[in-house]
Amino acid sequence: MAKPFDLKSTLNLPKTDFSMKARLPEREPEQLAAWEAMGLYDRILESRAGAPLFVLHDGPPYPTGEIHLGTGLNKILKDMIVKSKTMAGFRSPYIPGWDCHGLPIETQVEKELGGKRSRVEPPEFRRMCREFAARYVEAHKREFKRLGVFGRWDKPYLTMDPHDEASIAGAFLDFFEKGYVYRGLKPVYWCICDHTALAEAEVEYEDHSSPSIWVKFPVVAGEKSKKLGEGVSALIWTTTPWTLPANRALAFHPDFEYTIGETSAGKLLLAKERLAAITAELKLEVHATRGSWRGRELEGLEFQHPFLERQVPGVLADYVTLEQGSGIVHTAPGHGADDFRTGQNYGLETYAPIDGAGRFTEGLAEYKGKTVFEANPIIIELLDKRGMLAGAGKIAHSYPHCWRCHNPVIFRATEQWFISMDEPVGEPDPRIASVSGDQARTLRTRALFEVQNVKWLPEWGEARMSSMIKERPDWCISRQRFWGVPITVFYCEGCGKALGDFEASRRVISFFEREGSDAWYTHTAEELLPPGTKCACGASQWRKESDILDVWFESGSTQRAVLTAANGLKWPADVYLEGPDQFRGWFQSSLLIGVGTRGRAPYEQVVTHGWTLDEKGAPMSKSLGNAMYPKEICEKWGADLLRVWVASQDYTADMRMSDAMMTQLAEAYRKIRNTFRFALSNLFDFDPARDSVPDAELWEMDARMLRRTGSLVRQCAAWYENFEFHRAYHAISDFCIVDLSAFYFDVLKDRLYTSAPKNIGRRSAQTAVYRIAGALDRLIAPILVFTAEEVWKTLPRASGEPESVHMALFPSAEGLEHALDAKHAANWEKLLEVRETVLKTLEFARAEKEISSGLEAQVRLRVGGGLAGLLKKYQKFLPGLFIVSQVVIEDLNFSLSSSVRDGVEMTFAAKADGSKCERCWNYSTHVGESADYPTVCERCVAALAEIERDGGHRAGSTAP
Repeated sequence: MAKPFDLKSTLNLPKTDFSMKARLPEREPEQLAAWEAMGLYDRILESRAGAPLFVLHDGPPYPTGEIHLGTGLNKILKDMIVKSKTMAGFRSPYIPGWDCHGLPIETQVEKELGGKRSRVEPPEFRRMCREFAARYVEAHKREFKRLGVFGRWDKPYLTMDPHDEASIAGAFLDFFEKGYVYRGLKPVYWCICDHTALAEAEVEYEDHSSPSIWVKFPVVAGEKSKKLGEGVSALIWTTTPWTLPANRALAFHPDFEYTIGETSAGKLLLAKERLAAITAELKLEVHATRGSWRGRELEGLEFQHPFLERQVPGVLADYVTLEQGSGIVHTAPGHGADDFRTGQNYGLETYAPIDGAGRFTEGLAEYKGKTVFEANPIIIELLDKRGMLAGAGKIAHSYPHCWRCHNPVIFRATEQWFISMDEPVGEPDPRIASVSGDQARTLRTRALFEVQNVKWLPEWGEARMSSMIKERPDWCISRQRFWGVPITVFYCEGCGKALGDFEASRRVISFFEREGSDAWYTHTAEELLPPGTKCACGASQWRKESDILDVWFESGSTQRAVLTAANGLKWPADVYLEGPDQFRGWFQSSLLIGVGTRGRAPYEQVVTHGWTLDEKGAPMSKSLGNAMYPKEICEKWGADLLRVWVASQDYTADMRMSDAMMTQLAEAYRKIRNTFRFALSNLFDFDPARDSVPDAELWEMDARMLRRTGSLVRQCAAWYENFEFHRAYHAISDFCIVDLSAFYFDVLKDRLYTSAPKNIGRRSAQTAVYRIAGALDRLIAPILVFTAEEVWKTLPRASGEPESVHMALFPSAEGLEHALDAKHAANWEKLLEVRETVLKTLEFARAEKEISSGLEAQVRLRVGGGLAGLLKKYQKFLPGLFIVSQVVIEDLNFSLSSSVRDGVEMTFAAKADGSKCERCWNYSTHVGESADYPTVCERCVAALAEIERDGGHRAGSTAP
């Protein structure tokens, strides 16, 4: 008589409270609160006490507005580096920071003042700037933490903190004392809206329309001009008519050939190679040409200024080109870098009659008091009236604009503080053997040498930085603003010279440590200096410099304040990571300050990420309406999905973002999540300490998957080490989808669900699933920070494992790979090739309606040679491997070819032999042989008997 029982209760159906329903936007904030309550960041550092140190130094953003997608990308990448290094066994503290000084903050505060800036005294204005910055620092903190970024959020570094301001002032004094710093009159980028000098890093190039004019400078009659004849004018081209009042010379290339074209606009002296193009552009008739002179033969000629009572000389310069213009360059030393150098060579006046607002302070009545851009049409009219205008038009070109107000800037000679790139300083560095003499002692040479010793990702970063260092001018570090660290220089009221006693000047640093740089404004010079400080001239009254330091000098100096033993960090940092704009900015300023003050680069490696673009490849912009913000993405998709976006692409290139892309990534994420869901739901009754099967007793299929997992771990460890997150992510994703979901987990279902709960085959499968899930969870943790933690909470854990996955180490590849040796692993590769062929034939049989599922099939394999022996050896595992009911192996009489697939012939019965087992759904000829269980197969009869022996019901079941 058949035994009564609940058939379903004897199956080990998946059971867990772990729903794995994403709901990331709702659940992630709960996890953040839990991490905050347990002090996870500090516990992670405690868990790595004594481990090797790895330091990523955070490039400080400006605390203005909400963070944009590019900022989110940047912070997530940094977090992935820190987390992956932590899980690789390093102690990797992360101290986030903000760049709190400078124009970005001043501009916002001035907007809040609504045009009343002039009524606010500097100390009060600085207080308002400080409060504004502090407000947005807190807002940014919330947004960065929402992205799952771990760090020392309770004590970040801020360039406006007293300690940091003191460190910045100390960096300046180090440069000054070593001899790099000087004050001089030079042309610099000048913003006429913000009334301040700008460094190259603060200039952005945007489209602009400028006048394009051709101007005649008549040759002054004299002994040197006889060879040219009478009535000749040199022709120049310029797009800045307003600089003509400051003209002090005309520059010729020493090797170019110059000629005189007799045209309808007069006798014009110009480069021979440019004659045809210019006359065609200006629609001039050319009656004849005469003469040929090299530029060096024209040096010293005198030319009459086109509208001023002034004569200017002909000079030589090798920067003159034949790409545009006339081959003769209008030279105004007060308004151009090349012009200035030429002026220095020839002793020309550095003349720039322009004030901070861009207005002419001297000149003809027509343009005096006008701004430079207002003066352009006025000067063109002056030229036309005097017959000196050979042609005029407009040109659209890329023109420098202020990085903050986005208005066009000018080149203007003013007294500024500079760091010299080419002044020999100190003793030669013995490492720089390829350069000799004074050149080896310059900041430029030393910085170029260090660039070669840094690892760059991508590799083109080295060439880019080298090119910028080679070409950059001296660094203008002074700004005519208020919100920043003051330039701590004292001037003698008696003789006007700067104080050269650096020990006395350094007393300021102690004031800054206590009171911040506001002390510069709240104390007199005499209070800041040691009592009785005297100048060499005997005077003891001092005045303070009114300029502040460039914000790039400040941010570049953060290495001094942050990378210290007191912070648990080291100098130099292991890595800096920022966007491509920082080659002109933070990467470069940090390099120069590191080299200038400590003799080497402040980083071992520099990593550069690309820009964020919309789905059409256009840069994201709030004004264009195509911007996406991390806050909005987190509210809609969750932070883990945003992190998937970061990890799914090669971040060293530009990265596109769209709703369609996020939908696609959400589907990929769902598959990864479902992989974990399957694993966890089948471990409901698994205790690692009680139920784990040793490697030697594992079923080979399970051991083979552990070995395959070990290979994945080894690959991902290498990719994480090289910050190739996209490779790690895609490998893990493919493993989840292809190796696990589409193969291993599918094959395991029969064994997991139908075996007796404590059966060695089931426990072997659970052991493998447990170890694989644990390994994958740790591998994916630097990317899916919230999901990985959710998995970790539910995953059965062995004694001694940490409370959070983020305190764990990456799995050991070797420990997983040792589960199966190479010989047996090779056997399984052959078996899997046969499986691929079987699956194709099964699919064909289904299409032909011969079977409706694989379990209805009997597979017949006709094989020969070594493969026959291999398949017979594993024959009892083949039905499970192929997910069919029966596998029959028949011998062939010929030897196999080299291709496994070519040596296999398969035939299929429409149906497998026997009847369908009601419990496992396999077909068997033994169904009905058991009187106790007449509707089940022999395997299930054995399983039910085992269940009875183990206690009458499966673990966790209430059924009898």
